[in-house]
Amino acid sequence: MVKFILTLLIISFVVRYVVPVVLRLLVGAFVQKQARKYGQQFGGTPFESPFTPPTAPPPSSPGEVHVDYVPPKQKKSKPTEFKGGEYVDFEEVN
Repeated sequence: MVKFILTLLIISFVVRYVVPVVLRLLVGAFVQKQARKYGQQFGGTPFESPFTPPTAPPPSSPGEVHVDYVPPKQKKSKPTEFKGGEYVDFEEVN
């Protein structure tokens, strides 16, 4: 019985403390290997942005507002005179 409990404690210790460290090392090595392959194939590191950063707007004085886009204003059409709708006579149905 003592042998079984001792074996169980050793297995739980290994699973709790040793396996995560080993997995972290294996996964880290795998990620680095894949990053090197990516760099050889596409010419860059896989974690950098493939897009160029946007250009910064010219510096402005404090309190000045810069608007990139102003939508065109729609001209409101003047409604023609509304002479009313068609009169519909109705009966109340019980």
